[in-house]
Amino acid sequence: MLRLEGVTVRFGDRTVLDAVDLEVAEHEVVCVLGPSGSGKSTLLRVVAGLQRTAAGRVFLDGEDQGGVPVHRRGLGLMFQDHQLFPQRDVGSNVAFGLRTRGAGRAEAARRVAELLDLVGLPGAERRAVAALSGGEQQRVALARALAPSPRLLMLDEPLGQLDRSLRERLVAELRQLFARLGTTVLAVTHDQGEAFALADRVVVMRDGRIAQAGTPLEVWRQPASEFVARFLGFDNVVAATVAGGRADTVWGKVPVPAGTPDGECRLLVRPGGVRLVAEAAGLPCAVAGRTFRGDHVAVSLRPEEGPGLEATCALGEAPEVGERVGVTFDVGEVVVLGG
Repeated sequence: MLRLEGVTVRFGDRTVLDAVDLEVAEHEVVCVLGPSGSGKSTLLRVVAGLQRTAAGRVFLDGEDQGGVPVHRRGLGLMFQDHQLFPQRDVGSNVAFGLRTRGAGRAEAARRVAELLDLVGLPGAERRAVAALSGGEQQRVALARALAPSPRLLMLDEPLGQLDRSLRERLVAELRQLFARLGTTVLAVTHDQGEAFALADRVVVMRDGRIAQAGTPLEVWRQPASEFVARFLGFDNVVAATVAGGRADTVWGKVPVPAGTPDGECRLLVRPGGVRLVAEAAGLPCAVAGRTFRGDHVAVSLRPEEGPGLEATCALGEAPEVGERVGVTFDVGEVVVLGG
């Protein structure tokens, strides 16, 4: 459906996108994830035709989009601030793209009613936009973007202004809706929880380049680099020297996955792989903090040497701050990181 080849964008002397290659298959939901300034929103603007490139090409359905204006690319666009028309009612907002494409009044009314029902706002055509909640405005913006049946729907931080509980609910609803419609989606976000819940494939960007791409499970289980690991919230990263199936670290010996080549590397131990035992049976650590996370407790540990560690404990089993514990490592949660 979508293919980017060597797309480069420069703002003055700064390269914002650096020879980016990316493909999105028909009916696939791809989320581009990255910190502010990584180039993810610029990538979306390039696909939409809103941003000129210094090099590279964009193809939709195999057709080069060079010189094709925004309104002729067959795209649906939805932005963080929704960009609804406050002086128009809900129905007029949703119908806007249909009427500009020549749809008749009856056809537009039928399509608007169908879409409002689809996004959970049946019969809302005459409601004022200003009277809607943030979640309802998000649904109207989505209906408007879907109204012309775009071949590619593009979302730019679509849920960024909503509170967490509403955002989590709407992400689940969007996932089901896109699956039912067979919509092809390219979304950008800085929220990894949102991306991992919504996407078939996640693309992590750093400084205008793709740092890693894969299914949510692949990226989560096997971060490609220390940058990706830390961006995903993993902080148990340490320098290591691998020899004979074990890594020598400032935390002591850490088991590594079978087949890991000998030599120097950076090592990640996910918090679930940090096992708490009696102090004499492992790496001695002091419990420096505890954070309740709903279904578990995150425990901050301070070893005698080296960086701190984070472990996860079941509710009711977490040690108290100030206690002394030992730590061992589960090889199934150890990842050897690339550069």
